[in-house]
Amino acid sequence: QGFGEYGFPESHAASFALLVYASCWIKRHEPACFLAALLNSQPMGFYAPAQLVQDAQRHGVSVLSADVLHSDWDCTLERDRVLNAEARKTLPTVTPAKAGVQRDACWIPAFAGMTIQAAFECNWVGMNRTHKGATVSQRAQKNSDAKKSTPPLGPAVRLGLRLIDGLHQASAERIVAARVDAPYLSVEDLAQRAALEQGDLKLLAGADALASLAGHRRAQVWEASPLLSHAPSLLPAHASGRASQTTPDLLRNAPIIEDELELPPPPESEDIVFDYAALGLTLRRHPLALLRPKLAAKKLLSAEQMKDFPDGRPARACGIVIMRQQPQTAKGTVFVTLEDETGTVNVIVWKDLRERQRSELLHARLMAVFGVWQRQGEVRHLLAHRLVNLTPWLGRLASASRDFR
Repeated sequence: QGFGEYGFPESHAASFALLVYASCWIKRHEPACFLAALLNSQPMGFYAPAQLVQDAQRHGVSVLSADVLHSDWDCTLERDRVLNAEARKTLPTVTPAKAGVQRDACWIPAFAGMTIQAAFECNWVGMNRTHKGATVSQRAQKNSDAKKSTPPLGPAVRLGLRLIDGLHQASAERIVAARVDAPYLSVEDLAQRAALEQGDLKLLAGADALASLAGHRRAQVWEASPLLSHAPSLLPAHASGRASQTTPDLLRNAPIIEDELELPPPPESEDIVFDYAALGLTLRRHPLALLRPKLAAKKLLSAEQMKDFPDGRPARACGIVIMRQQPQTAKGTVFVTLEDETGTVNVIVWKDLRERQRSELLHARLMAVFGVWQRQGEVRHLLAHRLVNLTPWLGRLASASRDFR
């Protein structure tokens, strides 16, 4: 047999095995680094940033919002601020010779801000060093001792400005560079020192990234709205079409004085809608947590409630559709993944149901599924008998699924 018939499949399998092992190792031992690297490598993979963040949060990772006073362009790691004093005493001292550098209250591992490929390379070296010369029993004992001595909380993931839809990297880099000398004191100070345009400020306010300077989102929008662009135009006003958005040189540093207006904070539902519109995710409650009373009235269960159901029990679930798949070998069967505030539910839609309810299957963003729960060990899924499109319940919420890829 030639290399193409034997060698290539073997090498491909070995490469994939290494990739899977390294992924599992990083996710298990460095979940915050794993999340940051995946977010910095977007767009990629099977899952959107919203699903990655929610899965990490369910596994104990603390995720901090994008903020002009703290965020870089990429997602980075910070010492988790919720650690109490006793937990801090048990944390190992981090030095530049180890995996990172100590910088004030923030701990930045060596691969923070890297892509997932670079994180793999760093951690693969670390895995080899950790296990070199140790027997299986010694490694097991070492892991057991580490679990007893190490607190469960680790670094937090700070979302990067890259996640803000429409914000240019150049604008984000000016924000980061200008705050090196001193933190921003106000939205006006930010606009002047980082030379931001009106559109940049609106994007930052919409993403809740001005919270440290202006408070809640409505106040951020108000603070940003009267500020005109402080970025010098490279084109004549008639050519750039931005004559009304560029501050004259004479007035560029003039303070804007106006009476302070106290606006009521937005309701949580409004914040969640704008989070998804600006970032594609939210760090607030999952949208279905707000709909749970309405869903419960319809006897629609959460993923957590169905987790321990026995095989063959009738069940009804509801969630935001995050994925639809139809493998070529599935003979017309469609696999749908629903997400709620407690986790995900995998749904199997046979070919006959797909043909009967094609519209609900392909167009629903919020889907209710009536069917039978199937379980074999830890493998669980819902065999669909009927689908219901509940998308109107989401209102203005912008959600997207990854379909047939």
